[in-house]
Amino acid sequence: MRRVTLFVNGTSSNGKVVAVYGSLEDLLCVASSKLGIRASSVYNGNGGLIDDIALIRDDDVLYVSEGDAFEDPQEDPRGPENDQTHTDWLTLNVGGRCFTTTRSTLVSKEPESMLAHMFREKDVWANKRDSQGAYLIDRSPDYFEPILNYLRHGQLIINEGINPLGVLEEARFFGIEQLAEQLETLIKSSQPPDDHSPLTRKEFIRFLLATTTKSELRCQGLNFTGADLSRLDLRYINFKMANLRGTNMTHANLSGANLERADLSVACLDGANLQGVKMLCTNAEGASLRSCNFEDPAGIKANLEGEAANQEHSSDKHADTVVNMVLLVCVCVCVCVCVWSTGANLKGVDMEGSQMTGINLRVATLKNAKLKNCNLRGATLAGTDLENCDLSGCDLQEANLRGSNVKGAIFEEMLTPLHMSQSVR
Repeated sequence: MRRVTLFVNGTSSNGKVVAVYGSLEDLLCVASSKLGIRASSVYNGNGGLIDDIALIRDDDVLYVSEGDAFEDPQEDPRGPENDQTHTDWLTLNVGGRCFTTTRSTLVSKEPESMLAHMFREKDVWANKRDSQGAYLIDRSPDYFEPILNYLRHGQLIINEGINPLGVLEEARFFGIEQLAEQLETLIKSSQPPDDHSPLTRKEFIRFLLATTTKSELRCQGLNFTGADLSRLDLRYINFKMANLRGTNMTHANLSGANLERADLSVACLDGANLQGVKMLCTNAEGASLRSCNFEDPAGIKANLEGEAANQEHSSDKHADTVVNMVLLVCVCVCVCVCVWSTGANLKGVDMEGSQMTGINLRVATLKNAKLKNCNLRGATLAGTDLENCDLSGCDLQEANLRGSNVKGAIFEEMLTPLHMSQSVR
């Protein structure tokens, strides 16, 4: 059996080694399949036309044409090196980070891009290489990587921690228009609406998915009125001054979230995780936080300290506090460790059965509140307004009640006796 190397007429690269058998027509059929052309003529290295397969010797180099005259491969204007434009490997040094790829990757997907023009021909950057021969490109490697992967497989994939805006700027710089359009659509869909209409659950989930868990999600002042945010991971989100009125956040994870001056009126947070939430001047009137657990096994005390208790007696001149949590139905599974609610107005709140060991409610307003069967062991209630508060069945061991107003408060069925040293007024 004879073997020969076949090249397309006029070239000396991308050859194919084939076995010679049968007739000349059989060889032309094999050449058509291997070289991707309509082979009709075969020439030897000297340009002689071969019309009989018997003239072919083992290890001959043959040139196959589609009927055109023989072209010397040494006279190919592209040259053997340039014929590898779409196959040879090269290395790019982008901002100090090296990427290895092929010319085909850089020129085929977006033929009109800057990268395609840069690398369609070889050696156009002969004086712009590093000591290792890599082409130097002064751009961000983090933003370039998604672009290179897009050119490889046509899919937009952005790793966690990479800002799509940065990738968009690089796509525009390199003139990769199709990728830029995809990025613009992605960024637009991940942004909240510019108007003041409430965000929907679908819009907000899209917003969440477009943001990495390590990035701060700023929802300050946004309108979520009536939105269903239940069971979502809302950790560390900035909801400062947001409108969350009537929002359903049952079983949501709000640990570390910032709810300062937010409107949580008539919202439902049953079973939510409120560990480390900041609630300075929050309005939670009529909100529901069923089965709240303010006790942290690690010993960190919850803090719902009020700057001033709201008293209705004319002789008292305490300022009304801002956080209005009237009818706060708090019998909760939420873990509210280190909850800062300075200025808390808990008038009429229902926190029956809550676990509040060591909680700080100093000078808070709890007038007419229902704290029945609560665990207030070691709680700070100094200066707190507990007028007409139902504390029956509570555990107040080691609680600090100095200066508290307990006029009309109910202390029936106490689990531990209330000592005089705890000083109530």
